[in-house]
Amino acid sequence: MSNKELLTSSYDFSLPKELIATHPANPRDSAKLLVYNRATGEVSHLKFSDLETLIPKDCALIFNDTKVIKARLFGKKESGGKIELLINRALNAHDVNVYIRGKVKIGTEIFFADDLVAIVKELHEDGSRVVNFYQNATALRFEELLPIIDNIGHIPLPPYIQREDNKEDESEYQSVFAKEEGAVAAPTASLHFTKEQHERVCKNFAHAYVTLHVGSGTFKPVECETITEHPMHSEYYAISDAAKKLLDSDIKILSIGTTSTRTVEFYARSKKQRGEANLFLHPNNRPLRVDHLLTNFHLPKSTLLMLVASFTGLEKAQELYKTAIEKKYRFYSYGDAMLIL
Repeated sequence: MSNKELLTSSYDFSLPKELIATHPANPRDSAKLLVYNRATGEVSHLKFSDLETLIPKDCALIFNDTKVIKARLFGKKESGGKIELLINRALNAHDVNVYIRGKVKIGTEIFFADDLVAIVKELHEDGSRVVNFYQNATALRFEELLPIIDNIGHIPLPPYIQREDNKEDESEYQSVFAKEEGAVAAPTASLHFTKEQHERVCKNFAHAYVTLHVGSGTFKPVECETITEHPMHSEYYAISDAAKKLLDSDIKILSIGTTSTRTVEFYARSKKQRGEANLFLHPNNRPLRVDHLLTNFHLPKSTLLMLVASFTGLEKAQELYKTAIEKKYRFYSYGDAMLIL
């Protein structure tokens, strides 16, 4: 382990703006796929539609079936001042952790369409707030809030996409197997699967689903000089019985995305089927259970890029990203994919 692998600056790179994907590939599986085989050192450039031919025969796939909620809400204070609120995660039945653009204090009421009101309960040092939601003066449980925001909210596109969400994003920023509502960011490697390709893969390979509700902390860059000092965000996860059975066996695992990987690896260490996962994978904390990774291309200095390096090592991760930029792969949420075998 070199000191370089623990320096945040080692995970920085400059990306030409035109390589940030602002819209998804159409069809989904027409995205490019960079394939890195660790056993042979070979790098190849294919299409996502080639995936089935690349999955090792003795392999099980783990998918994250979380569903993105319309977490971005526009409202106003009693004074008329405009407020933008981004739901981050439910803390319990009534308390919701959010980010608010606009000045608020404890007790501030924020008014939205459909008679929805949020009342600020706590202010946190990290910039997040805790609110309770009400409709017609009745306190709402988180599951009661979901159908309301589905009607009045907006898809929370990541900030680097730099455009307003549209109707297309309601289906495109969602995997075809999304089921469990609660994420505020999509598990992006999953976005490449068409319904047909997902069905084919599931027919031909052992597979199971885990749920990790991706929070906005996934986009937070590491700001400490040394990556091990980074306070990793935590997210709710649940492992289905079918997934537990696969993970407890000795079958090789291909994890579809970094979120599935974090979930599987948290389970490998804790043996708990549900709870809060805050595992930070990097070259000094490598995977114990996941053998292969399908992922997108991630932000500089992000924990996601460090997770990729936990599979490949720092130097190889830097090399693969350099190649991807030279070959004009599209980056980030709506971008192209990489398969690490």
